[in-house]
Amino acid sequence: MNVVVSGTGVVLPRAASAGELIEPGPADAPPVEPRDLLGRKGLRYKDRATQLAYCAARAALRDAALLDDDGKPTVAAGSVAVVVSSNYGNLDTVTRAMDTITRETAAAGSPMDLPNASSNVVASSVAIRFGLRGPNLMLCNGATSGLDALRWGAELIRAGRVTRALVLGVEPDNAAVRAFVGGARTVDGAAAVVLESAAAAAERGVPALAALGGTVRGAGLAASLARLADAAGERPALWQVPETDALPEGLLDGVPRQDLGARFGLASGALGVLQCAAAAGWFARGGAGPVYASAGGDADDASAGLVLLRPAA
Repeated sequence: MNVVVSGTGVVLPRAASAGELIEPGPADAPPVEPRDLLGRKGLRYKDRATQLAYCAARAALRDAALLDDDGKPTVAAGSVAVVVSSNYGNLDTVTRAMDTITRETAAAGSPMDLPNASSNVVASSVAIRFGLRGPNLMLCNGATSGLDALRWGAELIRAGRVTRALVLGVEPDNAAVRAFVGGARTVDGAAAVVLESAAAAAERGVPALAALGGTVRGAGLAASLARLADAAGERPALWQVPETDALPEGLLDGVPRQDLGARFGLASGALGVLQCAAAAGWFARGGAGPVYASAGGDADDASAGLVLLRPAA
């Protein structure tokens, strides 16, 4: 079954669309303020990762024509899965709770923080807000997490569990995250894509923005790229590189590279979803395919890759 991208949503300080991932705004752009995009209703007591995810989810669902004017799904609620990737999403909530327990007792913690301490809070909150009743998954598994989320979303569609999947990647920037990652600045934003069977998108009259090709996951970046080349059958027109201190020499020499982490800040669990959205923006601007998206280097637990193809005319 062919799976395509039928909608994108990007919420970053320097980018508010897939196209702006290719040509971003100024480096000193202010942080995203979810209240300005969504209003205040429903944001109280929600952590920043969840608020950012709401913004990206709404943008992607609207882009895919899956929300009506009242914000309700235009398709059967059970036909849409939600898959979210974030490695640091609720780290501030967890550290705040632990600090409270250390200083005082567990009874001193805020009852409003308790739901936000669950690792699945972002995925479940997004599903509840938008009335999406398909499978609900949260991935927090390191460098490959974003590409893994895309793979899970596509597999849910191919297995017939759902017709489409909202896949999100989000990483907030706050004191707890910076302390954990050694002071690095994160993207402080979110990206979302709607994956859908090509037949379902065509039936709804929604154009495909990109098509998913082969996926790989295993040890070693070079091995991952070799397997991607086997899956694609041709060299890429663009290589979206992983977040790593230094890329090994000799990999895809002469192929243009896109480093979203260097451009927007540490993306971590959001990287793969950002790469997918950026590929859609690349194709919309006339870019050639295929695009190789890579996450995880030789120092990570694994390396993952995804081939993204120009949609059929």
